[in-house]
Amino acid sequence: MEPVRIQKFIAEAGVCSRRAAEGLIVAGEVYVNGAPAQLGQKITPGVDKVTVRGKPLRGHLQPKLALVMHKPRGVVCSNRDPHAEHTVFDLLPREWARLRLFCAGRLDKDSEGLVILTSDGDLAHRLMHPSSLVVKRYYVSLEQPFPASRLRQLLRGVVIEGERLKVERANLVNPRADRTSTELDVHMHHGKKREIRQLFTVLGFEVRRLRRYQIGALRLKGIPLRGVKQLSTKEIQSLFAVPRPPRRDDPAPAPDEN
Repeated sequence: MEPVRIQKFIAEAGVCSRRAAEGLIVAGEVYVNGAPAQLGQKITPGVDKVTVRGKPLRGHLQPKLALVMHKPRGVVCSNRDPHAEHTVFDLLPREWARLRLFCAGRLDKDSEGLVILTSDGDLAHRLMHPSSLVVKRYYVSLEQPFPASRLRQLLRGVVIEGERLKVERANLVNPRADRTSTELDVHMHHGKKREIRQLFTVLGFEVRRLRRYQIGALRLKGIPLRGVKQLSTKEIQSLFAVPRPPRRDDPAPAPDEN
């Protein structure tokens, strides 16, 4: 086989994304033939012995596939979490449970909606890299009504520990006569850990429910709760499609229909 970069090999083996593989290499958790791996180092699959966190990787690569899941609340997006009672991988049907998959963009334990699971490191890298500008849409339900006059604060964002948390677009859903609503439609193309929840908390609003209902042009509608399906080539391409900007006459994202 042709030599490949070590981070690409780890990603295509289904251990993690290429970016996460680079982090493992820098942390000294990857070895090649008994020596610490270096970023950019090339290895020959089936010839060189590669270990990640002490576990050897097989010399052959997995089939590339991408799955979409309707993640329920109370389930974590992690391959390794000793404190988690359930992970998204516990929900996989038998034919996919044997594969080494990872999440290409996570949702926190208390959130629900679209999650992409894949064995394709290049796909995961494209989905999670900021330059791809993959738009993700969320339905947000709050404990307190949010006024339209404060929508600009969500777009400007807030700085927490040196990082700016913000969204690219935010609209009220079913606003009242006083131009407030407990429901919002929020769009963003990045996504730090619990970013939406932290942003609303800093602004004084508690999130009651958070659902990711769209990634690119791929929508959650039609996928039942806990449901999993394999994505076709066309559906994978739709993840990177630029969605049509919403119009004022578009129907609001109903919480139980997206």
